[in-house]
Amino acid sequence: MRLTIRNFSAWILASLLILLGFVRRAKRKAMHGRFMLSVYFHKPSKREFEACVKWLKKNGFTFISTSDLENIIQHELELPKGAILLTVDDGWQTNEANIVEVVNKYHVPVTIFISSEPVEEGAYWWSYVTKAQQLPLQAPSKHALKQLQNEARLSIVRDLRAKITLPREAMTVEQVKRITASGYVTVGGHTHTHPILINCEDEVVYEELRISKQKLESWTGAKVNSFAYPNGNYGSREIKALQDLEYRLAFSSDPLYITREKLKDRYEIPRFGLLEGASMAENICRMVGVWQTVLHKLRLPSSRKPTEKDRQNQVQSGETPPLLSNVESPLVTPG
Repeated sequence: MRLTIRNFSAWILASLLILLGFVRRAKRKAMHGRFMLSVYFHKPSKREFEACVKWLKKNGFTFISTSDLENIIQHELELPKGAILLTVDDGWQTNEANIVEVVNKYHVPVTIFISSEPVEEGAYWWSYVTKAQQLPLQAPSKHALKQLQNEARLSIVRDLRAKITLPREAMTVEQVKRITASGYVTVGGHTHTHPILINCEDEVVYEELRISKQKLESWTGAKVNSFAYPNGNYGSREIKALQDLEYRLAFSSDPLYITREKLKDRYEIPRFGLLEGASMAENICRMVGVWQTVLHKLRLPSSRKPTEKDRQNQVQSGETPPLLSNVESPLVTPG
């Protein structure tokens, strides 16, 4: 655990939730087949990721792949009890050692959603923003840039790239090819440049999805059937583009359980986010969906309110409405 006031406070709360039986009850419901769990990482340390895998195995969870999930949706495979799906976003260079080596060791599947431009060029656009603020150069915050229309964001990032040199932080093409050789790793799409899709013009959305798919398939020699929305932002337009390009599954970052009802929306599969640097107690609560539900009940201030569709889905599935997105609170995963 990274020692900060935020993490220490969250560790106290998480430890209390475990002591009071919240995790035990959530685990029991999963083991009874009430729902499946889906979680996502970004760039965890090897210690963090391995600790999560070991805890899940020790507690009897069944690891499934995105291919298994598709078979479950198509009724070609029974919904397993205690099922969990592991996913990773972006394609960080450290993923090969910290994630792929672990899944090979423990024989569990993982899907890594990769943005193709950083693989070719080395760094992610928001890293230039972070570096600019450290130098310091005048630059909007990462959060502010995510609110801009795509062309405006690109213009700012282009200026920063002309002034800043960064070391490689994304996988290389050779790494992408190498991890695909593992029988436990599936590569999925995550756009070409990692834009906020809802801020893009129609043709840009289509090209982001098409170029990413084409490049990943050419590098790996395998079909890319699954996708994760950058920053979790999407709408009906993005779903239509995915369908046109023959993606078969897409993942959001809405922190909800995968219920039978949720399986009807194969382009809106929810996932619980884990927080690198947090305590293991907190991430246990996150993996089983307890963290998000409890924070919602505490009514911490949120930067995004549930939509009408969210509320309808929660009522239909009998769930307690959880916190849906990035929350302006020190206890919630940052965007």
